[in-house]
Amino acid sequence: MLMLRAKPPESWLPKVLANLDAVLVDHAHLERKAAQSALKLQRYQQLTRSLQDLTEIAIEELEHFNLVLKLLNDREIELGQAISSPWISGMMNSVRKGRNEQVIDHLLCAAMIEGRSCEKFQILSVALASVDERLAKFYAELVESEGNHYATYLLMAKQVDEKETERRLDFYLDLDAELVTQPSDLPILH
Repeated sequence: MLMLRAKPPESWLPKVLANLDAVLVDHAHLERKAAQSALKLQRYQQLTRSLQDLTEIAIEELEHFNLVLKLLNDREIELGQAISSPWISGMMNSVRKGRNEQVIDHLLCAAMIEGRSCEKFQILSVALASVDERLAKFYAELVESEGNHYATYLLMAKQVDEKETERRLDFYLDLDAELVTQPSDLPILH
């Protein structure tokens, strides 16, 4: 169950629906970055017992990237430049330095990104059902995977230091609520 403390602004969904081509490009870049993030997490000594899980997440994210690329190709949409997300930047800029602090914060940021993806893919699957059945089905099929990644990253952080993870999770839930409600004109998922 997602522990999110705020919903995206009401302006988010209409903006996304009006810019589906750009959002699909953004989605492709997000899936690629999610795979890269899972691989980068493998550098932390504290996660050596989680290498297999991180590898499986990276592979699954690359599979999602490939699925989005296929959608782009089928719709004759070029994979343009990535757009920097103020929400993701705000989350990642809060990662502390320090042996366990950096690992926990990186994992919690990854969990929050996956959690928001889970939430927004669910919203999109419902909203697109009467507009674009194929895309609605695609987003519905991703919901469970994103939720599983969210839970996996949270559990990994708790294995590093459960008390510190709980404390920082509270911080990240507040930060997410603050950042997600900020208005943005960007046609992006996050």
